[in-house]
Amino acid sequence: MARIILATFGSYGDLNPFLALGLELKRRGHDPVVATSEVYRRDVEGRGLGFAPVRPDLDRGDLALFARALDRVKGPEVIIREILTPRVRESYSDLERAAAGADLLLSHSLTYAAPVLAEKRNMIWLSVVLQPLMFLSAEDPPVLAPAPWLGALRPLGPAFNRALLLLVKLAASRWGDPVRALRAELGLPRGADPLFDGQYSPYGTLALFSPLYGPPQLDWPENTLACGFPFLDSDIGGKGLDPGLEAFLGAGTPPVVFTLGSAAVMIAGDFFRNAAAAVKGHGVRAILLAGPAAKELTDLPNGVEAFESAPYHDLFPRCAAVVHSGGIGTTAQALRAGVPQMIVPFAHDQFDNAARVARMGAGEALESRNPTGRELAATLSRLLDDDEIKDQAARIGAAIRTENGVLLACDAIEAALRASLKTS
Repeated sequence: MARIILATFGSYGDLNPFLALGLELKRRGHDPVVATSEVYRRDVEGRGLGFAPVRPDLDRGDLALFARALDRVKGPEVIIREILTPRVRESYSDLERAAAGADLLLSHSLTYAAPVLAEKRNMIWLSVVLQPLMFLSAEDPPVLAPAPWLGALRPLGPAFNRALLLLVKLAASRWGDPVRALRAELGLPRGADPLFDGQYSPYGTLALFSPLYGPPQLDWPENTLACGFPFLDSDIGGKGLDPGLEAFLGAGTPPVVFTLGSAAVMIAGDFFRNAAAAVKGHGVRAILLAGPAAKELTDLPNGVEAFESAPYHDLFPRCAAVVHSGGIGTTAQALRAGVPQMIVPFAHDQFDNAARVARMGAGEALESRNPTGRELAATLSRLLDDDEIKDQAARIGAAIRTENGVLLACDAIEAALRASLKTS
């Protein structure tokens, strides 16, 4: 049995993959500990996994901060320079405590203290990447939220895109200074940029997304393993679908689901009202997963109902289409379900995720983060009437259902443990 620390930060889209890994590692007899913000303690311990609080904490009630963190242009800088790196010493202290006696460490792309701790303590560690954008590959260039129009320049080739991405890295080169200062205090060399190449482990990187979605590239870090999506198909207590939602699903044709995940839903604005208007009069039933605001969505059209949340793995396969903001977790669940997607990106990787879904032929993307009911209706009509998109989404879903990212990733983790024993 090995003690394995799974360090992550962010929304449920960042937590759930680590929960999925933790549950499989526990099934194999290991002692996994999820190290993350205190707000997720119940989600971790409720599944029988070890939990270690690591700052910074997340205040899900600070809607102003959520809005700034999800700003299309400034969002990444807010998260990195205002939330994460100013507290990197606190993160390091908490993670150091959590990792005492650990055999292996897994690090999320935003856990900047984890690579520092691994190097200082000479620990075996594996880096984890949840979405292709994080590799900033010139061979497969991402669509960047601050300038999504640059996506039109993909055909100019790797040399051009390499220069463009170099400019992106230079623009953010000072953002990692607090991490560099911590390294200096600990007597470590300056190292690679902690936001980019410095996040990858020399022991290996787990790319936790389908190779169909993000094909492996020559300029990915060495020793990167394309595992597949790490689906978390369990709820605390196994409660499943809400009885009212189950009854709605059984009362008519498959509905369209509108959801903004666990982050953008906090600043939804008129999105769900516009969604209800979009399906009114089109003979389409709809489910609005509107978070705490669901109870405020009254006087909805016939065939439209609002719920706070639902387990995507149970819901999406029973729906006609999914309209969402493009978080990697929601995107993955919709791809596996084999249903068409309409993506309304807000920030971060959502623009790149939307572009990938569109290039795969499994859906469409809208540019506005608060589209009108008319805009939603027009795109939804195309989506539901396009047999080619439906067929392609179904084919992709069937292929992804043959993958098992959790098993491959845990096999790689155990292989790293065995290699460390041989060299110790």
